[in-house]
Amino acid sequence: MILIGDKLIPFIDIFNISSIDEIKNTKANSLISFRYNESLLTYSFENNLDYAVVISSIKEAIYANSLNAKYIICQKDLAKKIQKTADNYMFDSKVLANIETSDEIEEIALNEIDGIIYKNLLK
Repeated sequence: MILIGDKLIPFIDIFNISSIDEIKNTKANSLISFRYNESLLTYSFENNLDYAVVISSIKEAIYANSLNAKYIICQKDLAKKIQKTADNYMFDSKVLANIETSDEIEEIALNEIDGIIYKNLLK
């Protein structure tokens, strides 16, 4: 299980962006994160960047995976549906449920979601 943002587990720097210009101001070899945006998806894919996408539908998850997102982030109620789709179509992207506290990790694990990310890391 992937745990991003947990105080016990080291994780890479995440830079929340909302425009292509902001990508230029991030550290090399870091992970960028953004809400679903076709321009940012295309740019990130074409430039072979490591990125996470916050999505709100199965359709957005399918596009994000097809454009090589490292992580697909969503609310935990949607994560179950996305994970089922990801398993069925063998997504390369990992599904992360957005959580507030470590008390939610067990629920996510029991639902067989790839991992979690803490809300405070995202805009």
